[in-house]
Amino acid sequence: MATIPTPSLFYDGKPQPSSSTQTFQTIDPSTSLPLATIRTSTPSDIDAAIASAARAFPAWSNTPAPERSRILLRAASLLRTRNDLLASLETKDTGKAFSETSTVDIATGADVLEYFAHLVSSGGLNGETATLRPDAWVYTRKEPLGVCVGIGAWNYPLQIALWKSAPCLAAGNAMVYKPSEFAPLHSAPLAELYAEAGLPPGVFNVVHGAAEVGAYLTAHPGVAKVSFTGQVATGRKVAAAAAGGMKYVTMELGGKSALVVLGDADVEQAVDGAMMANFYSSGQVCTNGTRVFVPSAMKKPFEEALLRKMRYIRPGNLMDPSTNFGPLVSRPHYEKVVWYIRHGIEVDKATLLYGGLEKLDLPEGAAEELKKGFWVRPTVFTDCTDDMRIVKEEIFGPVMSILTYETVEEVVRRANDTTLGLAAGVFTKDLNLAHKVIAQLEAGITWINSWGESPAEMSVGGWKMSGVGVENGRRGIEAWVRNKSTLVDMGGEVATVFSKLETGSEEECLIFFLHIRLRFGVWGKCCETLKVRAYKSMENLAEACFVVSRHS
Repeated sequence: MATIPTPSLFYDGKPQPSSSTQTFQTIDPSTSLPLATIRTSTPSDIDAAIASAARAFPAWSNTPAPERSRILLRAASLLRTRNDLLASLETKDTGKAFSETSTVDIATGADVLEYFAHLVSSGGLNGETATLRPDAWVYTRKEPLGVCVGIGAWNYPLQIALWKSAPCLAAGNAMVYKPSEFAPLHSAPLAELYAEAGLPPGVFNVVHGAAEVGAYLTAHPGVAKVSFTGQVATGRKVAAAAAGGMKYVTMELGGKSALVVLGDADVEQAVDGAMMANFYSSGQVCTNGTRVFVPSAMKKPFEEALLRKMRYIRPGNLMDPSTNFGPLVSRPHYEKVVWYIRHGIEVDKATLLYGGLEKLDLPEGAAEELKKGFWVRPTVFTDCTDDMRIVKEEIFGPVMSILTYETVEEVVRRANDTTLGLAAGVFTKDLNLAHKVIAQLEAGITWINSWGESPAEMSVGGWKMSGVGVENGRRGIEAWVRNKSTLVDMGGEVATVFSKLETGSEEECLIFFLHIRLRFGVWGKCCETLKVRAYKSMENLAEACFVVSRHS
C-alpha cells in the first residue's frame, strides 16, 4: 500500500509552505476515515504560483519541441514504472477498485502524455503556407498561450490531470493545476515526477482548495486559458468568468447519454455494454449511458440477461484483484445518489428491477471498517419514461434506467431530447444502420458496439451543455495554441491608393484602380462597372479588364 503523501502548494519546482491557516481533509470513501489534511491556498499563494508559471513560460515556450518531447517521455516512463504505487494511491483517494486504477487510470494518462510528446516532436505544431503570387505568400504559426489553469475532477484525478497537462506542456505553455478537493492526493506525486523528469521549475505548479480557489484562478488577469472538468452548473460559472477576461476555455462537463440497443443487436453483447456504461467506476463517469433504450420486443430477454449478470458485480476490499465495484467518492455525493434512488422509487414510480435503498451486502469476512464507507447498491429501474427525474437528470452513480421504443425514428428523437450532448452509442449487427443512427445522435462522443473506451488518439468533447472544445487526438493540441498569420510581399512595391495623381487620361486612372483591385483580390460589382466603361481604343484597359474577368 502506498504511503499517503500530504499534498502541498507546489511552485518554482518544489513544495512550498502555504500562508493559509484553513485546512480540509481528504477522506477514504471505503471507510469514511481521513487520509490527509491539506492547507487551502490563499490568494497570495495562488499569485505566487501564477508568477512562477509566468517566469517559466518564456524559456519553456522557446525550448525546441523535440526537447520538450524528451522530457515528457521521461515523465511517461516514470508513470509506468510507478504504476501500482500511483494506482493504490488513487484507490485510497477515490474509492475505485485497484483492479481498475492499476489497469486504466495511470496507463491511459501515460498514453496521452506519450501521444502529445510524439505529436509535437514530429511536426504536430507546424503551421501552413499558401502562395498568393510568385512574390507573395502567407504562412501561419501555432504559438503557445501562456499561463494556463487546469481544474481537475475527482473521478479520474491523475488521468484528468494528465489529459490537461500533457497537451498544455507539449505545446509550450506553463500550467497551474488545482485538483479536486475530494481527491487531491495525486497532485504532489505528479508535480514531483514532472520535476524528476527534467521539467523546468515553474512549468507545472499546484494549488489547493475548493470553489473559491477555482474562481480566483479563473478570474486572474495573468491566466490565458482555463480547462475545467466537472458538473454543468460549475462549468457555466467558470466559462462565464473566463469569458469576462477573454480567456480561452475547454469545458468537459456532464452528460445524460443514450445507449441505443437496435432490434438486431446481440442481447448478451448489449447487456455487457450497458453494464459497462452504468456500473464501471461505480457509475461515476461523465460519459455513462444511463438512458438505455431497448426495443419493446427485446425488453424481457434483455432484462433477464441483465439480472443474470448483475451478480458479477463484486464489491469488497478495494485492493483485492477480484473486486470490481467500489463506494461513491464522498458523503455529499453518496447522499445525492441515494436521494435520486429514493426519488425514482417513491416519486417517479419506476419499476425497481434491481438494487435500491437497502444496505449493500459486502462479502463475508470484509473488514468491519468497510461498513462505514459510502457504498450504494447498483440499481436498475425499468418501465421508465422520458419525463422521470431519474431519466432527465445526471445522477453520476450506479443507476440505470431502461426505456422501451418501437421505431428507430422514435428512439433517435427521444435520445436527442435533452439539453446535454456528451456521449451516445448504438449496439447492432447492421453497420450501415449503425452509421445512419450515429449520424443523427446529437453528441460529441459516440460508440458502435462498445462503450467508454477513450484512447489518446480520439478527440473527445461534448455538444450542447456538455462542454466546449475537445481533449486528446490531433485536435486536442489546437486547444492549447493560438494562430498567428503572416503575409509576406516581396514584390518591391506597396499597392496603395495614397499616391500623387498625375494629370492623365481616364484610361490611366481606370487602369490604376484595376491594378489595385487585382493586387487585393477584390472582384464583383466594382470591377463590372469598370469593365462596361472600357473604351475600344484603350488596349491596355481592355487587357486589364480581360484579366479581371478571368478572376471574377
